[in-house]
Amino acid sequence: MFTKDKIKNLLGHPNMLTLYRIAAIPGIVLLLMFPNRFCTFIAALLFSAAAITDYLDGYLARRRGLVSDFGIIMDPVADKLLVSSTFIMLASHGWVPAWMICIIIGRELAVTGLRNFVVENRNKIASSTLGKYKTGFQIAAIIPLLFHYPYFGINFHGIGTVFLWGALVLTIWSGVDYFIKFKKLLKI
Repeated sequence: MFTKDKIKNLLGHPNMLTLYRIAAIPGIVLLLMFPNRFCTFIAALLFSAAAITDYLDGYLARRRGLVSDFGIIMDPVADKLLVSSTFIMLASHGWVPAWMICIIIGRELAVTGLRNFVVENRNKIASSTLGKYKTGFQIAAIIPLLFHYPYFGINFHGIGTVFLWGALVLTIWSGVDYFIKFKKLLKI
């Protein structure tokens, strides 16, 4: 039976933040199905709130000693789902070049596959600083791209495009870095 304290502990657990991030995805997708100033603004706010949980769940898990296998596996999956689905919706409107999104999502899938292979062989490739910068640039690109429309004379789409190019460079660079580490790990 769930008591008030058990529910409070469950809802305050860092893994719930990961699940909140996943739960935000349908809302963002639905809002972007109606690309107008109001819906894109709300989608940008929802994405921003979800992106903040990416930092908070890891911080809270480490601070409270609540690091779990679920969190270790699902945190990067939630990140990739959130970023990929949002990029796909932006590309569907022609707001970002689809070829860039293919490279970004392709790298995410390739590195995830690589990490799974490494884990199955009892090894580990830790997240790199480049990977963290890549994620930061992706988020910094997506938020203004979601706003899309100018507000207060600020070209948010242009700002997002600049960050998107930075994200693309870091995506390729960090992907190559992961494959080099993988090659060294297997001594190929």
